[in-house]
Amino acid sequence: MEKKETQGLTVKKKDNISEWYTQVIQKADLADYTQVSGCIVFKPNSYEIWERIKYEVDKRLKDMGIKNSYFPLLIPESLLKKEEDHVKGFSPEVAWVTHGGDKKLNERLAIRPTSETIMYDSYSKWIRSWRDLPLRLNQWNSVVRWEFKHAIPFLRTREFLWNEGHTAFATKEEAEQEMKDILKLWQLICNDYLALPSLAGQKTEKEKFAGAEHTWTLEFYLPSGKAAQGPDAHFDGQKFAKAFDIKFLDKDNKAQYVYQNTWAITTRMLGILVMIHGDDKGLILPPRIAPTQIVIVPIITKKDKENVLKKALEIKKGLGKDFRVELDDREIYSPGWKFNEWELKGIPIRIEIGPRDLEKDQVVVVRRDLNTKKVIKQIHIKKEIEALLDTIQRSLFTKAKNLLQENIVEVTAWKEFERVIKDKKIAKAHFCNVTSCEDNIKAKLEGAKSLNIPFEQEGNLKNCAHCGKKAKVVAYFAKSY
Repeated sequence: MEKKETQGLTVKKKDNISEWYTQVIQKADLADYTQVSGCIVFKPNSYEIWERIKYEVDKRLKDMGIKNSYFPLLIPESLLKKEEDHVKGFSPEVAWVTHGGDKKLNERLAIRPTSETIMYDSYSKWIRSWRDLPLRLNQWNSVVRWEFKHAIPFLRTREFLWNEGHTAFATKEEAEQEMKDILKLWQLICNDYLALPSLAGQKTEKEKFAGAEHTWTLEFYLPSGKAAQGPDAHFDGQKFAKAFDIKFLDKDNKAQYVYQNTWAITTRMLGILVMIHGDDKGLILPPRIAPTQIVIVPIITKKDKENVLKKALEIKKGLGKDFRVELDDREIYSPGWKFNEWELKGIPIRIEIGPRDLEKDQVVVVRRDLNTKKVIKQIHIKKEIEALLDTIQRSLFTKAKNLLQENIVEVTAWKEFERVIKDKKIAKAHFCNVTSCEDNIKAKLEGAKSLNIPFEQEGNLKNCAHCGKKAKVVAYFAKSY
């Protein structure tokens, strides 16, 4: 008897994207809720995507000479308070440990919201001479930020996974070069693996990372009409070095403070991936990041079962040398049920093979992103699949790029600014770059804020679209997660 379960989505993406997203992450087995508010379970399907992101990032960091390490989860309050801007930015979100068993601790311990303070206490001990530099460490861990905004799995949770790189250099030039290298890395991962184009730029003074001199980010536009910040890099200059007394003797035997960077990519990218690429059938995964790239579904009858399964297994073994392949030979489900399940889970390619296909030495190949079918000869299967996976990867990037570009509107006047935000698009606005003006924009536009300032600026700046004073930059504004 065929197993009966509730399958598929009951709402269209364009009708209610919030409910659509909630259904996708649960029905595609990406996440589950827990009894801890704002904290989710990363199920194997989502965690393996994160592992693949982690693998691609980690090997490139190592090629850059950056080494992995691990620092404590718990941070003494006295350390967290050492850099004034930093603690001010994080104090509302810090979760504290106050007791060990029944005994009250002498000093509160913060559950890691980020690791600058615990790491730089060690850096101040380890760095003595120019010979100790550069010091370039990274760690993969989880952090807790006890936000009180509405939790959204992957996009905004109280605990999330990330990497955090913390580097120290003898010169500002070295630190600035690393910032460029890290941003290129983030763009490569997002563009080439996640098929997610972005807006690269520098955060305003108001929106930069607490304690940084400046912050660079990649920003993404989602079909919900909101933006989401992706991976970032922060040039900390010498602010933390002075707070933690991280000095070294240079080649002239003079004491100098180091220059520092911090940078990260987080599991927020999983939510961005789901929301941008998914459709009314569920998840769509870019082939290069998909845990399973190909699923083979044999269509069997009692008479032809043995031969069909034998050929399906043969195809799996042949493709499995070069691709990530799964054979779905479960007999309790019909082929149609399996098609729906694998479409829901976003597997890039489905191969169907039945008795008629055996007779003609062919298979039917279905691409998930367009839901189109193609008959190909078995002798050409590897070459055809390889080309098709590459086509799907490029097609998803192009579609996402079009979504981004179609939803950016340049504005020079306040009424235009208001209309663009109301229409759930990104405003590319001429802006005075003054924090008080930015505060007023956010208040008037019900939380819409600056995303970043693109690195490439236009030469002919007009007046600020809000206050009317001379614009200093063009910046992106939108509502965001």
